[in-house]
Amino acid sequence: MPAEILDVHLHDDGVVVDDVHRQVLDGLTKPAGQKQLPTMLLYDERGLRLYDTITTDAKEYYLFGAEEEILKGHSDEIVRAMHGGRDAVDGDEVVLELGAGALRKTSHILSSLARLVPEQHAMPPITYYALDLEQNELQRTLDGIASCDVGTALEGRVATKGMWGTYDGGVKFVQSGGLLVRGVADRLSTGSPPVSCSTSTSRSPSQDCPRSLSSCSSGTTDESSMPATPQSTNLELSGIPADSPPLHLLFLGSSLGNFDRASGAAFLKALPLRQGAGDTLLLGMDHDNDKTRVEEAYNDSEGHTKRFIMNGLHHAGRLLGDEAMFDDSKWDYVNRYNVDERRHEAFLVSKVAQTVYEPETQKEYSFLPNEKVKIEESFKFSEADAYSLFTYAGLRPIHRWTDSARQYSLWLLERPAFVFPLLKTPSAAAEDDIVLSTNPSGIPSLSDWRTMWSCWDTITLTMIPEEMLLTKPIDLRHVCLFYLGHIPTFLDIFLSRYLQEPHTEPESFKTIFERGIDPDVDDPTQCHDHSEVPERPEDWPSLGQILEFEKNVRQRLISIYEGVAARRIPLTTRLARVLTITYEHEAMHAETLLYMLLMKAGEGLRSPKGFASPPWDAMAKAWDATPEPETKTVTLGPAEVKLGHEDDEALDAEVGEAEVRRREFGWDNEHPVRTEEVGKFRMSWRPISNGEFYAYWRERQGTVPLPPSWMPPTKDEAYDAGDPYSGMRVRTLHGPVHMKYAHHWPVMASYDMLSTYAVVRGGRLPTEPELRMFYDKFECGYEGGANVGFRHWHPVPPRVVGGEGEAMKVANGGVWEWTSTVFERVEGFKPSVLYPGYSQDFFDGRHNVVLGGSYATIPRLAGRRSLCNWYQRNYQYPWVGARIVYDA
Repeated sequence: MPAEILDVHLHDDGVVVDDVHRQVLDGLTKPAGQKQLPTMLLYDERGLRLYDTITTDAKEYYLFGAEEEILKGHSDEIVRAMHGGRDAVDGDEVVLELGAGALRKTSHILSSLARLVPEQHAMPPITYYALDLEQNELQRTLDGIASCDVGTALEGRVATKGMWGTYDGGVKFVQSGGLLVRGVADRLSTGSPPVSCSTSTSRSPSQDCPRSLSSCSSGTTDESSMPATPQSTNLELSGIPADSPPLHLLFLGSSLGNFDRASGAAFLKALPLRQGAGDTLLLGMDHDNDKTRVEEAYNDSEGHTKRFIMNGLHHAGRLLGDEAMFDDSKWDYVNRYNVDERRHEAFLVSKVAQTVYEPETQKEYSFLPNEKVKIEESFKFSEADAYSLFTYAGLRPIHRWTDSARQYSLWLLERPAFVFPLLKTPSAAAEDDIVLSTNPSGIPSLSDWRTMWSCWDTITLTMIPEEMLLTKPIDLRHVCLFYLGHIPTFLDIFLSRYLQEPHTEPESFKTIFERGIDPDVDDPTQCHDHSEVPERPEDWPSLGQILEFEKNVRQRLISIYEGVAARRIPLTTRLARVLTITYEHEAMHAETLLYMLLMKAGEGLRSPKGFASPPWDAMAKAWDATPEPETKTVTLGPAEVKLGHEDDEALDAEVGEAEVRRREFGWDNEHPVRTEEVGKFRMSWRPISNGEFYAYWRERQGTVPLPPSWMPPTKDEAYDAGDPYSGMRVRTLHGPVHMKYAHHWPVMASYDMLSTYAVVRGGRLPTEPELRMFYDKFECGYEGGANVGFRHWHPVPPRVVGGEGEAMKVANGGVWEWTSTVFERVEGFKPSVLYPGYSQDFFDGRHNVVLGGSYATIPRLAGRRSLCNWYQRNYQYPWVGARIVYDA
């Protein structure tokens, strides 16, 4: 039986919306030197077959082979990762491939999907849809799959169907819930003809197809089967119910590169992937490879690509009324790769002066000798391009697979519960955002707050079981419930104290939750003035009371933003500083709470909801295969290093609103700017790893203390003589994992432990200026893929990216880093007016400076060069590692 194909073309009042014809007319009427033709012309029925020939016969075209290598070797890993590590499908689900082509590569994914279904079913639990432009080619390739060995393996497990239309048509059909209408699936499974839908924007939502299918040619469906409109979502993208089966999108073949960067980001952002619903996107991306390699890939020696491009010219003629209106003998093909823009461009070139005529209208189109007409561009992606794109689009990489030559990647992505925005672009992430600053370290936007609240709620409401709320994960810290109340109380107090507004919180909340930071939290012999907290469980407020209070305080803050936007409330420097301090205070406490909770890994702590479980086996395999840098150290200095920034709180009253919006705010220890002389030194590229420290621990026959993030096997656990790590595990917020997965990660331990290790290895820990110099030169940052801002909920191996010298960038793996610099008063220090005890309470000689940020540090903190954090040298719990320095 022929494969069923669903017509998802966009219609307007019964007429198929055909944008290609208009784009041809618009592109050819541009001035000389600016003419262009739409890339879609290349993919008619003949073009798809010519492209298939390129992938098989053009040896220079590495993209197809690289992607096929990944899929051949890793498709089982990929589909398991798509399903959260499960080895079987739980229920019905949909896999949709955008721009399916010949399905040769996709067949590997289909076979792996079939292996997730233990037995055949009358109605297969997985339905695969291939979306493409040409119905005949779609029918041919789907029928070909059904008739081969792959098709036999798919029977009763994976149903293969088609979608005939454009990306826009297919995506809009899914967004409106079309695939989830049971009537459509039933109709297709019985072999009914394609369903043609109208999506005229002039109609009301209740009349739009396919939400109600009222205008579908093959009938109607029961209203009870219709998907419900979601009540709320951060990305108001679709009408797909949250409890609907998972949707897995495939966008292979580097097709995203055919969008310009802005359009590609917008396309990914609009994909109907629900937050935390198990939906995934498998995305192919070409790297920013060598110029010659790229240019040869798109202009092979046998001329296959040239024939493919020239066919696009014939297709343009056919759309204008005469396939022969462009004479092949008068045209040539050239290409070039713009290295700076990481963009390949393909051009048709007029060999002579010529004029062609549109048959029906006799409209003429003239071309100069050697005039170029762009017909295709393909963007390539550096590390920074890829991570910036994903972040803008609200996506998070679950895992990445590369080919053996490391020239191409397949990324598995999800839309998680929250994503912190990029630092180098406007922070507006929603239509209702209120942006008060043009500086990434200025006043947080309202959208920044909403993201922070999503982060906080994920931690407090999805990870901590109710029975854990009144426990202390670390003895000398508070119970978990304290932090849930402290955050809104701190915000409420600051809004009231410095904005002269009445308090929101009950007086009892203020008494219990007002306490700030105790500098001697690890030393019970030292006592500082602070609020008393209840000793009996029944004396604490209930969780419901705290959450109601939190809701009211958040609404109060939203009202302040709305008041500033409406000019009812003046934007003073004091208000700006209050908004900044309270925002960053919440971010810092989220990290503090998490490193406390890490001590409960494996003891009831839940994994973060809305984030996929890590595919540990696939990740470890990739980490083990990553090449080591050619040298283990880099030599730096001598040089001058500037620390700090200018942010004198005493001058706040003199600052006008325009300057407030441009200003970079910080904590009191960040001011003022000072200069330090640094001599010559060698520093390790990577922080000390778990594996290195484990070897040291074994050398000392276990006399060295274990880092608290490690968990030795219990007496009841079987010992494996072949295990080089003797059952040692590492705590993560997804639960403990074996050291074989974590041995490349940076070790997290106290200053005392790591400084001793550094001395034993012939070095020392760096000073603050030395580490800052290294970061200034090599740190890749959030945009470049650093593991901060919850990209992962665990460390990852440090990465050295790029070439030699200044071209190299480093991602340290997601930990703060110790320095040997004591945290103390610097010349020009002034305690904060708003928060006078923030720094000066810790100038006791027992704390050392740490720099950078962990995987749970928000990007604006990790990315602010002047930020300085600190911990006691014997404090073991925070996420701090270290790299070794050797005197040159």
